[in-house]
Amino acid sequence: QVHVVESGGGLVQPGGSLRLSCAASGSIFSAYAMAWYRQAPGKQRELVAQITSPGPTNYADSVKDRFTISRDNAKNTVYLQMNSLKPEDTAVYYCKARYVFDYWGQGTQVTVSS
Repeated sequence: QVHVVESGGGLVQPGGSLRLSCAASGSIFSAYAMAWYRQAPGKQRELVAQITSPGPTNYADSVKDRFTISRDNAKNTVYLQMNSLKPEDTAVYYCKARYVFDYWGQGTQVTVSS
């Protein structure tokens, strides 16, 4: 069983930045494929960014050049740096760890509003 915990969400003005963190348990974190998803009210959950190990990344078109996913294997943590935030980025952001099975966190709310 892998436990996944997100943090770092909050309220930010349009054009602002936030950094989300996701900590996952386990001694083989470096082998996990990690990803961020988001779900806005009334919409399906969508992939935002993913990072495998050793580190190829992939992004949704809507966040390319604004969001950056990274990982620190020594801290069992993956990050999502979000810049130039827009109101349409408002959603609950979920972290997922994949190692044989998928393990999800509880999510963290990101609200972009003036």
